[in-house]
Amino acid sequence: MSFTLAIVGRPNVGKSTLFNRLVGKKLALVDDQPGVTRDLREGAARLGDLRFTVLDTAGLEDATDDSLQGRMRRLTERAVEMADASLFLIDARAGITPNDQLFAEILRRSGRPVILGVNKAEGRQGEAGVLEAFALGLGEPIALSAEHGEGMGELAVALAPMIEAAEEKLAEIEEAETDVDIDADGDGVDEERRITPSRPLQIAIVGRPNAGKSTLINRIIGQDRLLTGPEAGITRDAIAVPFTWDGTPMRIFDTAGMRKKAKISEKLEKLSVADGLRAIKFAEVVVVLLDAAIPFETQDLRIADLAEREGRAVVVAVNKWDLEDEKQDKLRALKEMFELHLPQLRGAPLVTVSAKTGRGLDRLQAAILKAHEVWNRRVTTAQLNRWLGAMIEAHPPPAPSGRRIRLRYMTQAKTRPPGFVVMCSLPEKLPESYSRYLVNGLRDDFDMPGTPIRLWMRSQADQNPFKDRKKSIPSRLSKHVRSGATKKKG
Repeated sequence: MSFTLAIVGRPNVGKSTLFNRLVGKKLALVDDQPGVTRDLREGAARLGDLRFTVLDTAGLEDATDDSLQGRMRRLTERAVEMADASLFLIDARAGITPNDQLFAEILRRSGRPVILGVNKAEGRQGEAGVLEAFALGLGEPIALSAEHGEGMGELAVALAPMIEAAEEKLAEIEEAETDVDIDADGDGVDEERRITPSRPLQIAIVGRPNAGKSTLINRIIGQDRLLTGPEAGITRDAIAVPFTWDGTPMRIFDTAGMRKKAKISEKLEKLSVADGLRAIKFAEVVVVLLDAAIPFETQDLRIADLAEREGRAVVVAVNKWDLEDEKQDKLRALKEMFELHLPQLRGAPLVTVSAKTGRGLDRLQAAILKAHEVWNRRVTTAQLNRWLGAMIEAHPPPAPSGRRIRLRYMTQAKTRPPGFVVMCSLPEKLPESYSRYLVNGLRDDFDMPGTPIRLWMRSQADQNPFKDRKKSIPSRLSKHVRSGATKKKG
């Protein structure tokens, strides 16, 4: 685990802007409206030669009840406990406020190292705010401009000894935990046991507002990592949470609820939905979360169809199953609705869960791993061509204008999702119905239910490098031909 720095402060002091600068990407949503960030966002930061983990947090507000602001504050306080150090950010132009003084006292009591940063300190107007920051009693403040990148060198100087100390401590722990009692080669020489981390499985949880996405993720990871509550639309941007689920490293994205495009009017909600769409594109498995009370709404179908068109493996999960009385009848109806409304995802897993109680999470995990395995499946060319011959024999392709379309051979061109190429004559005249016949056969015969399958028809002429080249007479012969033609004409 690397050194972790939590950026904390009042709303609208520039925490997300600084977070984006440190990670080198626009990961966090930034807007002039205060309180845009509500969850903890984690990113890999780089500052000169320093490498560390940075946490973007919700704006600290003077609220300790169960209101949205109170829950956001508790989540930020948890980030301070999780981090090795905190960067307390204040606004140089606004000066020190009573809330700044209150939160400075909270950080002092935490017993963790605190760096005081004065953001928006560019220009003469910010100088007074930097001098005023000494009154907080958190040491010498660092003048910063997250927007323009000023003060990053001074921040690196303050962080360097903290990161070095954390790395030394981590090295001591790893050395103590290293097992040197393994004789892997049988030669009497003990070897160190090294665990090579595998690439985490990327999962996106998507759905309409208030379907229970954040609550489900908190239940999966076993901690209140994401902000939840009865209000619809709490999550505003796609938050990535790394964790290990029964030995499988995963990275799960919580996304903002997606409403109909016509209902989205605020700029911030448009940014939130766009962030969720990006999460779908980068995910490997997309879990479409439905509300058991109102499943398969039009927006649910659009979200599932989008995931399929993006080529992602899809798992459909029905949440709030604990509230259903007639479970068997409801499940039967859900399966019928699934087959009727989402034929393009025929065979995809349909799992019932309860984010509130944790029931069904084992089935959800098995469905995710199965969908990912199918999404990566590869079939040998020999198997495909034997299968293609049997499919043609059972149902020959049509003969438009009396010319039979010949399917010559087939191969798998890619995985993630599985993609196949069929070399044939007259590919442009092969009807879509025959392509669907082949795709459905691939699903059934090679056990690829639910995963998107791409099928391309190609003619051998498409691979001919001389197809579009005009015929020409070689230059050494053209002079002879022309002279011969002139003599003959004379």
